[in-house]
Amino acid sequence: EVVALASSRSVGTEVSYGDKTLRVTNLDTYDFSDTDICLMSAGGAVSQKYSPKIGREGCVVIDNSSAWRYDSEVPLIVPEVNADAISMFSKKNIIANPNCSTAQLVVALKPLHDRAKIKRVVVSTYQSVSGAGKDGMDELFNQTRAVFVADPIES
Repeated sequence: EVVALASSRSVGTEVSYGDKTLRVTNLDTYDFSDTDICLMSAGGAVSQKYSPKIGREGCVVIDNSSAWRYDSEVPLIVPEVNADAISMFSKKNIIANPNCSTAQLVVALKPLHDRAKIKRVVVSTYQSVSGAGKDGMDELFNQTRAVFVADPIES
């Protein structure tokens, strides 16, 4: 069973999941004790607040934020690269994953590193403003409009 969870202000809204529609349930009151895996992608602050509680209830949290990436008791996993590091997840029942650019990059670099040790990589990424959410999209719209009407651009 897949359950959609969010804050209380989103309770009752619906989200698509494959060919199904799921009604959103309140994250604050959800009982994780009978849940195997929680895919957490709600931002660092939410993950910091809820992941430890969820993990203590026996559910494994796979976190997509930056909240746990530097925690020495939480494995940072890219399965194609370091699946064996998964064994240490049980300290907090949390697994971190790197950001989208890093995950793809290390999958490509791992076999190269295994053959000829890589000492340094310089990477530039260009990511979508939509990753900043509605505020970022609104800012981009206003800046784009300002360019076309010769108004000052505000950040």
